[in-house]
Amino acid sequence: MSKNHRGSGIRSLPAHGRGTCAICGKTNIKVLYEKEVDGQTAKICKYCNAALKNKARKEVSHAAPAVETPAEAAPEAPAENA
Repeated sequence: MSKNHRGSGIRSLPAHGRGTCAICGKTNIKVLYEKEVDGQTAKICKYCNAALKNKARKEVSHAAPAVETPAEAAPEAPAENA
């Protein structure tokens, strides 16, 4: 199948969506994601976007540890046969 429309959304952007990432500083990279960095909205690359998402996901999983289930009642000692 033809792939004529791939990237058509960024063709209208200046420099076809390329620029300098606000986080990693790479130049001439596609900066398509707007995120808030240091209180300001900045455009970042997909690698930094993924890193921010992974960092947030890890913080959520470490902040709320798994709820411990109470241990089952200890079995009673066997009765002694006299």
